[in-house]
Amino acid sequence: MTLSYDIHSANQNWHGTTIVGVRKNGQVTIAGDGQVSLGQSIIKSSAKKIRRIIIEKNEVIAGFAGSTADAFTLIERLEKKLERSPGHLTKASIELAKDWRTDKYLRNLEAMLIVSDGSTLLILTGSGDVLEPENNIAAVGSGGNYALAAARGLYDTAEDTKVIASKALKIASEICVYTNGNLISETLKSK
Repeated sequence: MTLSYDIHSANQNWHGTTIVGVRKNGQVTIAGDGQVSLGQSIIKSSAKKIRRIIIEKNEVIAGFAGSTADAFTLIERLEKKLERSPGHLTKASIELAKDWRTDKYLRNLEAMLIVSDGSTLLILTGSGDVLEPENNIAAVGSGGNYALAAARGLYDTAEDTKVIASKALKIASEICVYTNGNLISETLKSK
């Protein structure tokens, strides 16, 4: 069976992805599900939406929601910003957000990022936002609000960030039809 669609149709929207980031006890975990949907069809159930960037012994993890090609473009741009300012995630993120907001090409990219260096946890948006979430939890994507609520409920009862993120995504996958249980996560400890 071949799936075809008109990319110009306003009725066909890419959905999918729930990304959650949790910071606690000197570490951060960013986790995401693996589902990519087009309309009401699941296109892929095992997409990897978490990436690890290593620049001069400094590590950053990034999770993305939205268009995969757009997100990869943004992650590549973030990597270049980190090469210019190794070890300064906030500065690199602000520089990326400035470009994203003002560059004619980048302005049309449809994705959101959650990034961390193990200490800082940030949400980056195409509106030029670089947000450090309150309560040490960030979530984006189709099931983002479900994962955020679940993680906030779990935060005081579990010590491990991977446990909190995993359980939050599991709960989101049981509520959001655009989120599945194929979890991938990355954890970094603060330096």
